[in-house]
Amino acid sequence: MVIPFLSGYTKPMDFTITPAEQKALLADARETIAARLENRRPEYPREAGLQAIGNASALLRPCGAFVTLHKNGALRGCIGRMSSPESLEKTVRIMAAEAAFGDPRFPPLSRDEWPACDIEISALSPMEPCADPRQVEVGIHGIYLSLRGRSGVLLPQVPVEQGWNRDEYLDYICVKAGLPPNAFAAPEARLLTFTAIVFGEGQP
Repeated sequence: MVIPFLSGYTKPMDFTITPAEQKALLADARETIAARLENRRPEYPREAGLQAIGNASALLRPCGAFVTLHKNGALRGCIGRMSSPESLEKTVRIMAAEAAFGDPRFPPLSRDEWPACDIEISALSPMEPCADPRQVEVGIHGIYLSLRGRSGVLLPQVPVEQGWNRDEYLDYICVKAGLPPNAFAAPEARLLTFTAIVFGEGQP
């Protein structure tokens, strides 16, 4: 079952992702991981309605995306690209494999763990400079911070899941980047915001 988790944003993306396209992307991500675990080539069938859409489909639009795995509700892997020249469907497939097998915070996913995992996909808008951190809206904006060779990114659903207010959200992006709290206010800091369409599977 596809569950729209969060889809609010102040500057709309230049395309939408229909429920049928969301279902197809989640199926692609699941098939990518399952095929790797089963040592076989993945197969990505498309329903006739999606094939008929052709180039109008969001699946074929270049777009940055993150794929997140949860195991029994806990984070099990999350990898993504802020932007991508590849189609959304191809980016999701690549990031699904990376989230399952390439996140350095976790060992590669095992076949025993797989049944307890569910998938969440975040399709990202282009990033924009944020001149005033007070404009960051919890539940709307994802944020990217870079300073002195360090950087970090948080997706817009993270502060909602953690119960953070804006100040806590801004401080934690500093921690995520390996910087002290309030580093986002440094004159040379580069703070960017983006929005996302986020959708995922229900818990197994």
